[in-house]
Amino acid sequence: MKKFIALMLAMLMVMGLMAGCSSSETAAEAPAAESAAGAIKLGMCGPLTGGAAVYGTAVQAGMEIAVEEINAKGGLQFALNCQDDEHDTEKAANAYNALKDWGMQIMAGPVTTAPSNVVAGECANDQIFMLTPSASGVSVIEYGDNIFQICFTDPNQGVASADYMASRELGTTIGVIYDSSDVYSAGIYEKFAAQAEANGLNIACVEAFTADNKADLTTQVTKCKDAGCDLVFLPFYATEAAQVLTYANTIDYSPIFFGCDGLDGVLTVEGFDPALAEGVMLLTPFSADSSDVATQMFVAKYQDKTGIVPNQFAADAYDVIYAIAQACEKGGVTADMSASEINAIMVEQFTSMTFDGLTGKGMTWAATGEVSKSPMAVVIENGTYVGVE
Repeated sequence: MKKFIALMLAMLMVMGLMAGCSSSETAAEAPAAESAAGAIKLGMCGPLTGGAAVYGTAVQAGMEIAVEEINAKGGLQFALNCQDDEHDTEKAANAYNALKDWGMQIMAGPVTTAPSNVVAGECANDQIFMLTPSASGVSVIEYGDNIFQICFTDPNQGVASADYMASRELGTTIGVIYDSSDVYSAGIYEKFAAQAEANGLNIACVEAFTADNKADLTTQVTKCKDAGCDLVFLPFYATEAAQVLTYANTIDYSPIFFGCDGLDGVLTVEGFDPALAEGVMLLTPFSADSSDVATQMFVAKYQDKTGIVPNQFAADAYDVIYAIAQACEKGGVTADMSASEINAIMVEQFTSMTFDGLTGKGMTWAATGEVSKSPMAVVIENGTYVGVE
């Protein structure tokens, strides 16, 4: 009887220990367990949950596919640890500290600009190389000479959008709706406005919103309609864009809606009818309908993994891993090097190499960390992104 009781107590203790390990702790430990000797540790943080999760989950999936492909080849090996920052600066700082405690040697992220401003400062102080797939604010790369971007900067997107509209004569009366409280949206709008004026574009209506009142954008849309705008520029994220498109449909307002890379992902916003995005245009470095073999292989793998078509964020993330891999191979990076040793090699490689990826051929980087590549315009047709000449 005593043996039976002792056995039952032991089983209960084991069950209690198992129950005490939360899912988040298990997820944080998983990459470390998978990282065999000789694997370089890559850290990523982004919004894996919350309102901006459409971007973070796309980046995570794109990176995981690239890591799996590279590791399958043998030779260079990566371990990837993805942490959720919920597009929150405080949580981004916590995520960075968790990755640093894990032994991160290279930062492949963060995903959005505000958290990246926090993490970039830490990476600069700790001399950990950082390559963000999608944080496009100019401020991000101003923290140090080891902070790099693979996406377009906000000013470039604003200028390119104004130039594209002017060269194609897309609209005679232009409206703008932007988030004045967001560095991404405000940064794009500032440069767009200046370039639109230089190009002689007629901006008839400019309406702003902030993080505090973005739950209802009906007034902004209505004012653009009342001003007779036949093109409306939306330099902000997909969740708010879905709201604009939904309300425009209810008031029978159908101008050309034009966005930047933040609008990519609108087709997968929860609760949004993708049919309402028909005809929406955006500038992006990636089109899933491209006929090149590399893109089609990636699209197929991404769809197998997630069940959806990859957006630009997923493709940029995929390119981040391969660009890091190229720099590691050419620079002779090994897993036994310290983060600071790797950092010096990566900076040297990125400022001298040329990289061909899904989101651009012949990519180069300035010493400032800014990438040079050309955007393309796509239009949403029948639920997919179609390239436009």
